[in-house]
Amino acid sequence: MSQQHRELSAQQQLEAYGYKQELKRSVSTTDLLVYGLVFMVPIAPWAIFGTVYNASSGMVPLVYLVGLVAMIFTALAYAQMAKSIPLAGSVFSYVGRGIHPTAGFFAGWAILLDYLLVPTLLYVFAAESMVGIFPGTPRWMWALVFVAINTVINLAGVSSLKLANRIFLLIELVFVVIFVVIAIVALTGGTVPGASFSTDQVFDPAKVSAPLIASALSIAVLSFLGFDGISTLSEESTGRRGGAGLAMVLALVIVAFLFVVQTWLASALAAGRDSFSDSEAGNAFFTIVEQASSSGWATAFFAVNVLAVGIANAMAAQAAPAACSSR
Repeated sequence: MSQQHRELSAQQQLEAYGYKQELKRSVSTTDLLVYGLVFMVPIAPWAIFGTVYNASSGMVPLVYLVGLVAMIFTALAYAQMAKSIPLAGSVFSYVGRGIHPTAGFFAGWAILLDYLLVPTLLYVFAAESMVGIFPGTPRWMWALVFVAINTVINLAGVSSLKLANRIFLLIELVFVVIFVVIAIVALTGGTVPGASFSTDQVFDPAKVSAPLIASALSIAVLSFLGFDGISTLSEESTGRRGGAGLAMVLALVIVAFLFVVQTWLASALAAGRDSFSDSEAGNAFFTIVEQASSSGWATAFFAVNVLAVGIANAMAAQAAPAACSSR
């Protein structure tokens, strides 16, 4: 690629593809990074910790490390395409321009259906959790509440979305820090009998096997989904060429680091147990928090998890199809 082409303005880049700039460029690379982190949810392992723990024989951090290696190749591919084809259509534009418009049409509909179904599932999960906090309340009511909140924020424009993303990301990161403090205090103070911090929670040669890691990875890898949503905002980016790609790779690495730290500490607090029962697995992380601190903290963590899924994550997922369909 020539130096002259590299120095083309964002407007000239779009015109080279036959498009006129219609979307307002008001999203910085930092905003894209925040959006990606919110979409992936830094606290995603909380809800599935027990399930992954059982599937991996307690080596949850190892599963997320393997997941990072697998997903980094996808992130790099997205980053290259976002740099080469800086359009808002994401997979639709990449496949359509790189292979054939017909292939792009089907790829675009496939990813759009994914972006449409993800918010729906998130609303269902969040509504179910709210019933756990407020027994007897109708699930449909909570689903409508979450839909209304996110719709208002998205309709208010990308500026409101940026502000909401920053607020929810801050809340999640604060609770990540709180959990780290709770875990360290509990591990050093002997609060949880038999709990200890060691490398066995990352790699135990006596237990590790390819089928075991693969079965757990198929569940944990879902926590990494979402960084690709950054590519739908490429045409609204104010950053340099390739800013969306950089944000995708950074978001993936940062969130993987947070996943490993949290699951390593949680696995240590599990005190070497072989597995969680079927009735315990769904809320295993919150049970661990309660044992290490108090029921009050466990409730607070549970509430933050509901807000992260029902508002923060669903809000980002709801914004993605709108940006994707702009092309």
